[in-house]
Amino acid sequence: MPARKKADAQYQPHREDVPQNRGHINVNDSERWLSSMIGGALTAYGLRRRSWPARALSLLGGAFVFRGLTGHCNVYEALGISTNTLGRRKVRTGRAIKVEKTITVDRSPEELYRFWRNVENLPRFMSHLKRVKAIDETHSEWTVKAPAGMTVSWEAKIINEKPNEIIGWCSLEGADVDNAGSVHFTPAPIGSGTEVRVILQYDPPGGMVGAVLATLFGEDPGRQIEEDLRRFKQVMESAKHATEEQHHGKQAS
Repeated sequence: MPARKKADAQYQPHREDVPQNRGHINVNDSERWLSSMIGGALTAYGLRRRSWPARALSLLGGAFVFRGLTGHCNVYEALGISTNTLGRRKVRTGRAIKVEKTITVDRSPEELYRFWRNVENLPRFMSHLKRVKAIDETHSEWTVKAPAGMTVSWEAKIINEKPNEIIGWCSLEGADVDNAGSVHFTPAPIGSGTEVRVILQYDPPGGMVGAVLATLFGEDPGRQIEEDLRRFKQVMESAKHATEEQHHGKQAS
């Protein structure tokens, strides 16, 4: 518990950490200023000309101006990212590895969200996780299996959450592995089920060289996420089939 208090003292979240509705500020001040400048220039350029490409630039410029004035980015919202709340916790893109994987699971978004939101369930399908301990509603302690039989631990905080739709998180200051990510639950476009999309960005120990070495030793993060999602699908669909069989058994008796 003292470790979490120390981390929280370094990372001061705002009320926007867990937005309750659309339109929240998810763009930091520097990006807002830059968006306004670029948007104003594009709009002015487009208005001085009457061609269709120029009009398209004007529309694009208007979108940038809107982004700068409101501090809200729809793309960030879809990805579960907020540079306004992550601040220093944003993963360093110069070294970071990004993984994005999707799978369709024959369960409702509500059921999948509820299972995933209980973070202590995660080691049931994430093979690289040794354990996850919930500290409170938004904080948790993660211990991960690393290459060569080592373990890596850090504390994480849920920073973006929409029930039955998205869970976004990031590691706190001082983490052994600087990381951020999100999981999205979207009704499948065809038939029943839910599309589960995981986006993970992190700095591995040793940076890019460490990631290459880990891949050589069979610890490929992309493949791991794919396998984890397949296990997640198996766990959730097996539970559904077991429930259906019990229901049919009761009806038959």
